Order: sequence, then C-alpha cells, then structure tokens
Amino acid sequence: MSRILKYLALGGALLLVLAVAYGAKGYFDALHDADGLRQRADRLIAAGLGGSDLGPGRLDILLKVQDPAFAEHAGIDFTTAGAGATTVTQSLAKRLAFDRFRPGIGKIRQTGYALGLERRLDKAQIMALWLDTLEMGRGPNGWMTGFYRASEAIFKRPPAELTEDEFLRLVAVLIAPANYDLRGEDMALDDRVERIKRLVAAQCAPMDRGDVWLEGCR
Repeated sequence: MSRILKYLALGGALLLVLAVAYGAKGYFDALHDADGLRQRADRLIAAGLGGSDLGPGRLDILLKVQDPAFAEHAGIDFTTAGAGATTVTQSLAKRLAFDRFRPGIGKIRQTGYALGLERRLDKAQIMALWLDTLEMGRGPNGWMTGFYRASEAIFKRPPAELTEDEFLRLVAVLIAPANYDLRGEDMALDDRVERIKRLVAAQCAPMDRGDVWLEGCR
C-alpha cells in the first residue's frame, strides 16, 4: 500500500509540474504577443472603439455585469460576487491564445496568458481588445463578432447613441450569445435585461461568485 501511495504522490507531483509549465507557457506566449496586441488595441482606441467610447457610465454598467473587479484584479478573481470563473482578461485570452479552446487543462494556459496580458497591457488596451473580439450572437448577416459591430448591425447606431434598453440588450447576450436573439422578440433576453436593470440600480446583488446568471436578481 505504501508503494501505491508513493506512486500516487509522484504522479500528483508530476501533474502539478506539468500544469505549472503549461500555465507558464501561456504567460510567456502573452509576453511574446504583447507588442502586436498593444498596437492593435491602440488603433481601436484611436478609432473610438474603446471602453471609454461606449457612452457616459456605460463601461461601469458593462463591468458590473461582466467583471465587477476588473479595475483592481491582475487577471483572475476568486472572490467577487458575480465574477464567475472567467474575468474579462481571461475571456480575451481564450480568444487570443487558442485556435480552439477546450475546457479543463485549457483553463491553465488561458489563465497564464491572462496574467501575461495584464503584465504588458493596460486596462484600457485589454478592454478595447475584448470589445473587439466578443461573440455577440446572430445578426442580420450571420454570426456577429465585436460589441461595436453588433451595435451597428442590430441598431444601426454606435453604443453611445443607444437607449439604455438597447445597450443592456447587447450586454445581456454576452453570457450566452448563441442562446439569445437580438434580431426580434426574445422573452429570455428580456428577462435577463430586467435582472441587469435591477443589478445596476442596486436593487439586488449576485448571490455569490458563481451567480453570473443573476439568480439573486430574480
């Protein structure tokens, strides 16, 4: 039995070493990619496609739903209510670092890449890249990518010119873009928008870190 336990301990240690190495690869890959990503982000910001261009107070609304501690964390968040398992930076890393992301072990490299992004890019650059790469669901001409592009495709106006309800509909789809339909009536989407309204008005709060569906705001 002691020999079996010894082998199990060695196996566990090996898996830990491999996991750390895989995470480190993601981190250093992000450092390698950082110069090009920084230039891309700066072009987006210069074109008026950054977080500060969403309209007065709207970046705060978006972050309250998607990543409440974005301004403070270094890429990961294990404690904030409503944060879920993936920060904005990890979400961006998922799209930048993988041709095809697979849950499980992929989360390790994703997290390492996110930490690398936070090391080399500022928050405004990360936000601009995130907005540009977001999956937004189905639009008039097929699948939509990018918050600003979805705003133009669905409402024919940039986010800063949308009504509050229109803006919140774009925010609401982010949790599961394939499940909602921005093109017409969608009762499930309407329900999520109402939950977000209550959250933003401080009439409710997520029940815990994992409450990304805002069950605490029913």
